[in-house]
Amino acid sequence: MNDTMIRLENVTYEYKSNIDEDILTALKNVSLEVKKGEFLAILGHNGSGKSTMAKMMNGLILPTNGEVYIMDMNTRVEEKIWDIRAKAGMVFQNPDNQLVATIVEEDVAFGPENLGIPPIEIRQRVDEALEAVEMSQYRKHAPHLLSGGQKQRIAIAGILAMKPDCIILDEPTAMLDPNGRIEVMNSIKKLNQEEGKTIVLITHYMDEAVEADRIIVLSNGEIAIEGSPREVFRHVDKVKELGLDVPQVTELAYELRKEGIDIRDDVLSIEELVELL
Repeated sequence: MNDTMIRLENVTYEYKSNIDEDILTALKNVSLEVKKGEFLAILGHNGSGKSTMAKMMNGLILPTNGEVYIMDMNTRVEEKIWDIRAKAGMVFQNPDNQLVATIVEEDVAFGPENLGIPPIEIRQRVDEALEAVEMSQYRKHAPHLLSGGQKQRIAIAGILAMKPDCIILDEPTAMLDPNGRIEVMNSIKKLNQEEGKTIVLITHYMDEAVEADRIIVLSNGEIAIEGSPREVFRHVDKVKELGLDVPQVTELAYELRKEGIDIRDDVLSIEELVELL
């Protein structure tokens, strides 16, 4: 049985600059596989190609060259695009741009309604989706009265109600306060660990990337580093050369090693560092 959720084969994406009509390359000959049930984090400085890759994984844009497959469905095949988007749902950065109704439960029902799901099943899906993100008690609330974290959880519930196998999140916590970020990350981890959803998370927060099974770091449209969080963040100098930070506790361990303290180079949590010291 094929256990690949998303496959990019030698993908390049080019677009015209709005300023001078020059051809710019967002992705250069990238190949990547995301396994079913995997939690993949994608990192990279601004302009590295992260959002372009996310939109390709949902069929929102097509590669200039190469192929993108979602569960073996080619995103170039027009009649498959709704099947693809039912399998791979997309959550964007600004929760306000994703909410369409005046009542929470109506918003969550919007996607299944557009898929032509029978009303009885829609009600069941809305119940399950709201429960999954722990927002059932807000079902009768107006979305605009919710906090940023709650709005983003409703946006995730709206995708869940369409029963996707994979959820792609493009910097979903970028506009949230610390509490909102925690709420959303807890929902994402729960969906991955308890419901087996494949998660692709684009983020610039290193503490969020640490939660993933695997990280890829994009730089100038190419994969510069790939591996588990421990494998990626032990290369502190290389990560910084690419314009990124490392988790604060990893940085502290790195500075202690430079001062001659014998300590591992793959520390990812405060608890680990305390135990080692």
